[in-house]
Amino acid sequence: MTSASILIVLIVGLVVGALTGVVLNGMVGDLSLAIIAGFAAAIIGAIARNTIMGFGSGAGPDVSRIPLIAAIYAAVASLGGSSVALEIATHSHDLMSTAVWIGALAGLFSTILVTMLMLTYEMKPAEKERPSRKRR
Repeated sequence: MTSASILIVLIVGLVVGALTGVVLNGMVGDLSLAIIAGFAAAIIGAIARNTIMGFGSGAGPDVSRIPLIAAIYAAVASLGGSSVALEIATHSHDLMSTAVWIGALAGLFSTILVTMLMLTYEMKPAEKERPSRKRR
């Protein structure tokens, strides 16, 4: 289920980022476009993952929900992914620094960071069983 969860978030994030680039083409600056695309991709990717993994897997609701605090951290992570995407787009070839390219990269990199955040949140350390001692 983990690889399906990762693929859902990455594909949805890439598509949402590219569509945000199409919609906001020429309306805002490149940095604003990257931040908006990364934020939208991170949030919508997490929502799509929760929806599909909860109901689509047949396990029922609230099986693998990510809590609100992790979604807030995801929004902060999207800032890092968006800034990296803008740097890569501006340093790449001139034909590639279009709004769609910036949006798609911002969505992809933001969702990569969000996916790493979700994976570390879901991992639980192995609990060591300690024999209980009775005090005398």
